[in-house]
Amino acid sequence: MSINSTLEQETTVQTIERVNKNFWKDKRVLITGITGFVGSWLTEILSSDEINANVYGLLRRQSNPNLRNIQHLMVRQNIKLIKGDLQDLGSIVNAIKDSDAEIIYHLAAQSFVPHSFASPIDTYRTNVNGTLNVLEALRLTPRDIALHYAGSSEEYGLVIRNDDHYRDMISKYNIILPAPAFDNENKAIGEVPVKETNPLRTIATSPYGSSKRQAEDACRIYVSCYGLDVHITRAFNHTGPRRGNEFVTSEITRQIAQGIKLNRKEITLGNLDSIRDFTDVRDIILGYFLVMEKGAKGDVYNLASGNGITIKELLDISMTIAKEHFNIGDMIYKLEQSRLRPTDLPVLVGDASKAKEKLGWNAQIPLNRTILEMIHYHLKMMD
Repeated sequence: MSINSTLEQETTVQTIERVNKNFWKDKRVLITGITGFVGSWLTEILSSDEINANVYGLLRRQSNPNLRNIQHLMVRQNIKLIKGDLQDLGSIVNAIKDSDAEIIYHLAAQSFVPHSFASPIDTYRTNVNGTLNVLEALRLTPRDIALHYAGSSEEYGLVIRNDDHYRDMISKYNIILPAPAFDNENKAIGEVPVKETNPLRTIATSPYGSSKRQAEDACRIYVSCYGLDVHITRAFNHTGPRRGNEFVTSEITRQIAQGIKLNRKEITLGNLDSIRDFTDVRDIILGYFLVMEKGAKGDVYNLASGNGITIKELLDISMTIAKEHFNIGDMIYKLEQSRLRPTDLPVLVGDASKAKEKLGWNAQIPLNRTILEMIHYHLKMMD
């Protein structure tokens, strides 16, 4: 067994130990986006011997589906794939019927922010229309089924750090709606870390962030108008092994792995100044479990570490970890213009106190551990 597998297994076993097994044992769970990053980890934990839920995955109809993230799980007898398409309402209705699902995790999305700038129509179609079809399929199903909608921190759009930042953004965008709160001296009050009650601003966000917000709005409409049992989370940046190469944590750890194995000397990235809040995907999945067990219908819960770091700090941390565990020299950062976004949110750091108070959730896996696992993962993928 590789070191990589051992590290991942240790963290995953510790995660499974924190799950309410009495609630999830034998549950019939349908997952959209089962082959994706989060979907594969959700499937791995739910289908484990310790939990033993019955997992059904909606698999898009195509001749050669990419099963890389779940291939190692397909020997498990409690995982079944159902062909369907989020753009085909009838196929979703059939998937719900065939799985006899009690709980649905709607994870399928076009989630890569830069791609949303290049292909906004595809992003809105997948994220908004796909969610509407899931909601409508539930409305047409004559039994109660609980749905988890995986929202995103990108829905918040522009977050005001302080009065100086507000003045800078006003000069850049001319108007900011909804406006932030102001103190007695007419100075903008900072909004970091971000609570669930913070405004969801279209300005400065991406087509991805906008599409996720519109899909969340649809969830609330189906709760208020049709009584659907929908539970909503807004996860801040989550990462771990299997994260797609286009995401910044994978970009960094993959290139470091190339430095270790191929003697690569450069790391090419985009903006290093953005401040983000990183949490291990397995901690996020525990939040996904808890919101279905304890969350209020129609309510929303942030899932975040509450610790903001710049991408430059993330790069420095990753290089320090690499030097501690591997034979690697210095690597030089190089700006790649193609990685810069038309708009890039300066800061997204979450306040997860509501999830802690109402759900009993908190992030426990250290970022250093996650980064080390990711470096090992990319080294393994290069074998």
